[in-house]
Formats: sequence, C-alpha cells, structure tokens
Amino acid sequence: MADRKGKRRFVTGRRPGRLLRALALPGLVCAATWLPAAATAQPAAAAQLIRTNLPADARRTLSPEARLHEVYRLIGAARTHEALIKAQALVRDVPNFQLAQLVYGDLLMARSAPLAGFGTAAAAVSLTPEARAQLEDLRREAQMRLLALQEQPPAGALPRQFLTLPPATRHAVAVDAARARLYLFEQRRNGLELVASHYVSLGRAGINKSMEGDQRTPLGVYFITSRLFEQQLKDFYGPGALPLNYPNEYDRRQGRTGGKIWLHGVPRENYSRSPQATDGCVVLANDDLEQLLRQIEPIGTPVVIAHKLEWVTPAGAAQERRAALDLLESWRRAKSAADLPRLASFYSARFASGTADLVQWLQGLEREVSSFGARNTQLKDVSVLSWRDQGEILVVTFGEVRDGLRSGPVKRQYWGKEGGEWKIFFEGVIG
Repeated sequence: MADRKGKRRFVTGRRPGRLLRALALPGLVCAATWLPAAATAQPAAAAQLIRTNLPADARRTLSPEARLHEVYRLIGAARTHEALIKAQALVRDVPNFQLAQLVYGDLLMARSAPLAGFGTAAAAVSLTPEARAQLEDLRREAQMRLLALQEQPPAGALPRQFLTLPPATRHAVAVDAARARLYLFEQRRNGLELVASHYVSLGRAGINKSMEGDQRTPLGVYFITSRLFEQQLKDFYGPGALPLNYPNEYDRRQGRTGGKIWLHGVPRENYSRSPQATDGCVVLANDDLEQLLRQIEPIGTPVVIAHKLEWVTPAGAAQERRAALDLLESWRRAKSAADLPRLASFYSARFASGTADLVQWLQGLEREVSSFGARNTQLKDVSVLSWRDQGEILVVTFGEVRDGLRSGPVKRQYWGKEGGEWKIFFEGVIG
C-alpha cells in the first residue's frame, strides 16, 4: 500500500558536527572503505574505474548523487582534500542528504586520525540501537549507490521484459530491486534508449508482494494509471505520485491482494530513504521523482519491477519477440476470418474478464463475429511485455481497428503457458 510511516529524521542541520553528535560517535570511517576492494589496494585503478563508469548525463546535470559519486572518485584516487571541498559544498547545497553528511563527517575525521572501520570498536558500543540501525541503513544506501557505478547496464541493452514497445509509448521504466535502482527509457530514433537511472527505496520486508499489508514491493509488469499531484497528498509523499495497476490480472490469478503501490517521493526534510524502508511502494528522491513527473505520460507507461533485471540486446531478444508477435498474428487472422472455433482455441479454460467466464466470453465473441463477419482486423501500436516467475506470461496491448472503421478499442490481453501452449486468460478494453 502507499506508505504511511518510516520518515528518516537522521540529520536536519547543515553542519556535520550535528550528525556526529546525533550518532554519539567520536569517529566515523573514511568513505573509501565503501569502495570495491581495488580501492584500498590500488586507489588509482579504482578511481579510473569510477571515472570511466560515471554516466555522461550525470556529469552534465550534476545531480546530488552525481556529486557524491565524484566525492567517491576523489577518495578512491587518494585526493581527500579535494573530496572534502566537494563534500562540504554538497552538504551546504543539499543539507538533508544524510549520506553526504556522513561522508563529509568521515572526511573531517580523517584529517586528524586514520579511521579503521564503519562504526567499529569503541565507537560502535556507544551507539543507541536506533542510531546503530540508522548507521547501517546509510551504509546499505552507500553500497547501493556505489553498485550503480560498478555495474551499469551494457550499452544498447534493454531489460528482457521489453519485447516490443511502439513509438507511441514514449517512455518505459524498469526497477532492479537487487540494486535499489530505477531505470528510465525513452523512445529515440533507434528505439528505446536508457536516459536516466535513480536510486530507490523498496519494501521494508523485501519484494514479491502477496497480500495486503505485508510491506513488500510487488514483482511483475505494471502500468502507470494516473498522476497524483502534490496538493492531493501529504508532505510524506513529496512532490507527487504515480500509481501502478497492482494487482494486475496475473497477480489476481495468483491470489495476490493489496493495492496502492505508487512511485512517489519523500518528506521535504529528507533527501532519500534507506534501500528497504517503504510499505511496498517504490520511493525516489524528490528531484528524481520530479524528473519522472515532467517526462513520462501519467497513464499507460509500462513499469517492470524485477528482483534482478536481465539485460539483452534487441538482437538477443529477436527470437522471443518474433514468437510472441507470430502468436498474436495467428489470433488476429482467426478473428479477421470470423473463424470462431479457431479463435476459441486461443482462450484458456480458466479465462475470466470481469464477471465473464470463458463460456460467456465466447458467446460475446460469437455475437461480435456474427455482426462484423469476415472483415480484416488491424492491430495498431502493439506492445508486448514478458514476465517469468513460476510461470510465463505475455502482456499484450494494442488498438483493434476493423477495416472500414476509423478507430477502435484499445485492448489488453494476458497470455500464459498451459501445458506448453500459450492461452489467453484475460482480455479487456482499457481505452
């Protein structure tokens, strides 16, 4: 459900000393210890790794995260004085960025004495349980943000779930839960391209939502259904929210319950939340959410949420894409030919659409076929998304237009594998 609690009140001031006092911590670890092993053994090599991997768009926009990445790069290169100057500027400009405050405190401490570990030795025993948990949250956040530098998607690759998206679908979103990362794609001349990535917070109980109130983030293929504006929400949600269509038809077939899964922001007093801190929503920093709100369509944008995204090149997904499109083409031909027995063979015995079961649906198809007769049916703006967990599904969206008509309904079908054959278990009009 949409989050109701979990605010981070870790740091509210501009001075790092307030952070250190809040932690009751006499010394903090230098942020270099969060870098890969190469950073401590070969600082120059680690610095080159980060310098090479820093996204060009992040350098241009100078987002708070990009600025933090630059601080990491300087630490890895043993240029701690420059890192301190940049960290100081970052906490001055973004005083509610708790992780940046912690890094700045580390760098200040490192000027007077070596720091052995992240909250270790005598410092750790002086922490209250709450402060220790907050420190661990920041450590996980730091690791996730660094992971985004080390393990960027291959150039030109897309999540495997995006089999085909038409030019009319201007953007697509994919969330990698294992990396606490959201990726934004945009339709360009050569198809979908990755244009931005953002750190996110997910369910405090993890992923794979199955029931109302379990504090887990769902996994699957979803669509944005609307936009909620800041004026409609409490400050807790930041500058707005983008609700998703959880539970989708596949979730319902699996008996999953709950709802109100949103992409949303954070209270103004915070910059971000720890990697697992929501009631199931996907939560971004407010400036990152504002970018999404400006760019993407508030209805119909696909959102894939996976435990770990599998990246493939368009050529690598060609066979699966072709098979899915051939399947849809066979369905279209049967409908165009008014071949009711052939058309019925595509539907699952477990089919359901609203209150209609398979028998009722086929009766409706028979009336439709009798009304139109054998008339060619064209499918416009076809979208095919795939999903695999304990089963395989295809989520197919298209505009259906009969010859002689100028427009038609927008439909969505859910196909599932049954006995090795693809069958439609849901079909409905969405627009």
